[in-house]
Amino acid sequence: MVFGLIEGTLLTVVAATAGAVAVFLAARTAVGDALRRRAGPLAARLEGGFRENALSYLLVLRLVPLFPFWLVNIVPALLGVPIATYAVGTFLGIIPGTFVFVSVGNGLEALISQGRLPGIEIFLEPAVLTPLAGLTLLALVPVIYKRLRRGGGPGGSR
Repeated sequence: MVFGLIEGTLLTVVAATAGAVAVFLAARTAVGDALRRRAGPLAARLEGGFRENALSYLLVLRLVPLFPFWLVNIVPALLGVPIATYAVGTFLGIIPGTFVFVSVGNGLEALISQGRLPGIEIFLEPAVLTPLAGLTLLALVPVIYKRLRRGGGPGGSR
């Protein structure tokens, strides 16, 4: 709302990446050993895939919101993902979702600048409706992924 679509997206992506890298570094150093012990065999199973395809895994985890943001900050640190790979994967992977969220704020700002107070009808305005449709699609990605993974189509599992 404050910075506009492009500048707002860029500033948010940079700030979120910086915060994620800080959590990553904390998980790798200060609390890493304790977290690794708690993760146990699960961490060992994930480690091989991350070691071979860290950037691809990170991009998928950031693009498709299957897991909470904080968890995706910690797990790669425990699995020995290089900091540069982590930072690049996080930066690139959060751009689409961030763009959609900033678009919602930008759409609200457009209405307010026209002197219109936000009411229920603002959801019908293209400047607000389009990013909300994007958020809806983004939120459905985990559901679709889980259905496809189970082998079921739209009607459920087979």
